[in-house]
Amino acid sequence: MARLKLFLPLIIFAALALLFWRGLSLNPQDMPSALLNKPVPQFSLPQLAGSGNEKNIQRSDLPAEPLLLNVWATWCIACRVEHPFLNKLAEEGVPIVGINLKDDGVEAQKWLEKFHNPYLFSIADKEGRLALDLGVFGAPETFLVDAEGVIRCKHVGVVDDRIWQTKLQPLYQKLQQQPWDEFAGELSDSLLARCR
Repeated sequence: MARLKLFLPLIIFAALALLFWRGLSLNPQDMPSALLNKPVPQFSLPQLAGSGNEKNIQRSDLPAEPLLLNVWATWCIACRVEHPFLNKLAEEGVPIVGINLKDDGVEAQKWLEKFHNPYLFSIADKEGRLALDLGVFGAPETFLVDAEGVIRCKHVGVVDDRIWQTKLQPLYQKLQQQPWDEFAGELSDSLLARCR
């Protein structure tokens, strides 16, 4: 028994090391969203300052069409990498609504002026309440929302041409053509698995 007490710290250390190693190997992009196939949570937050129309935005203000809901911030280096592609999507007619996460409104507005604004409007989520309700891990994160305001796909990380072509665009195009209920059964398990 005395010998077991000598090895107990080593056993505990080995067990904790194994748990930490397993945690590090998990990919946050593979973590399922609790809100998948559920409506965007109710919210009432101000529009990003400096846009000339600083009214409070609510879920009912989201366009009644398939859109991208993109979480971004000026402090987010990956958001700067993603931003040119979002501009390209906006130029192609893809509606994008921004959620500016825990940011300074004046700096965020300057950032949009400098790098161009792909958003129909940006919601100022200064305290991160909406992001928390959406289950956001950090910025950037992008949600594909259908015309009824239901989240159909979530992507953690930068949206680039590869992610758009393989993950978001196939569903976006289907949602433009017909309601989710009419084609959801036709979707492959691999495509749905990518939309956690």
